[in-house]
Amino acid sequence: MRVRGAALVLVLWVVALLTTVIAAFALTARVEHLQGRVTGDLAGGEQVAHAGIDYALSRMRATPTQPSWHADGRPYRWQFDGHVVELRVVDESGKVDLNKADLNLLQGLLRALGMAPDKATRLAGAIVDWRDADSLLQASGGAETADYQAAGLPYGARNTPFDSISELQRVLGMEPALFAQLAPLVTVYGSDRPSARFAAAPVLTAMGLDAALTIAQRERADGGAGMGETSPMGGDSGTYSVESKVQLVAERQAVTRAVVRLNPGGMAGAPYTVLQWEQGAMSR
Repeated sequence: MRVRGAALVLVLWVVALLTTVIAAFALTARVEHLQGRVTGDLAGGEQVAHAGIDYALSRMRATPTQPSWHADGRPYRWQFDGHVVELRVVDESGKVDLNKADLNLLQGLLRALGMAPDKATRLAGAIVDWRDADSLLQASGGAETADYQAAGLPYGARNTPFDSISELQRVLGMEPALFAQLAPLVTVYGSDRPSARFAAAPVLTAMGLDAALTIAQRERADGGAGMGETSPMGGDSGTYSVESKVQLVAERQAVTRAVVRLNPGGMAGAPYTVLQWEQGAMSR
C-alpha cells in the first residue's frame, strides 16, 4: 500500500509538473504572438507614416486642381491603406533660428514659455555664448567654458554654430522640460527674424506681436481653413518640419518627424532632401 501510495503521489507530481510546463509554453507562445503582432503593426505603421510625409510634401505646392496646404502647424488628416494619418507641416522660416536670432529674441521666446526674466536673460546669453567664436561672457550674463567646468560638466561652450536643435540640450541651464517646449519652436534652417505667417504663438509673442490677433488675422486671410481644409498660400521657404502620426493598436502611435527641403523641379532625381529624420512609436 505504501508503494502504491508513493507511486500515486509521484504520478500526481508529474501531472502537475507537466501542466505547469504546458501552461508556461502556452503563455510564452501567446506573448510571442502578441509581440510579433505589435512589431508587425509598428513596422506597417512606420511605412504609412513615411507615406504621410511624402503626401504632405506633395501638397505644399498648388496644382490646377488642389490648393497648397498651410505650413503653420495646423493639423490635416489623410486616409491611406485603412489608416487615418494626422499631418502637420511647419515652415522653418516661422521658427527662431538658434544661430541667427539676437539676444532679445531669444530672451523673448524663453519668457513667452514662462521663464522668469532673470533666468531667461542668463539662458539666452548662454545660448549666444555657445555659438559665438569668442570666450567672452555676454554683458547680461551667459556661460563660457569656465562656467561649464564650475558646474562639473566635462565639456565647455562649443564656440561654433549649432549643428542641430538637439545640441541645445547641452547648453548650461537648459532643462529637459524646457527643451521639450523649445524644440518645436527653434531651428538651424531659418533666418534672423521668424516669418509671422508661419510662427507659433510663443514665437509671435517673442517678436512683440499679439499672438491671438495675428493668428486670427492669418486664418481670416486664408479663409479660416482648419482640419483637412486648404487654401492658397505662397511665399514659404521650401524647408519644412513635417510630423506624421498613425494610430496603432493598444493606444500607440507610429510617429515620423522630418525636416526636409524641397528640390525645385525634382532636382537630383528626388522631390526633397532630408535634413533630419526620426521615427518610432509613442503612447497616445
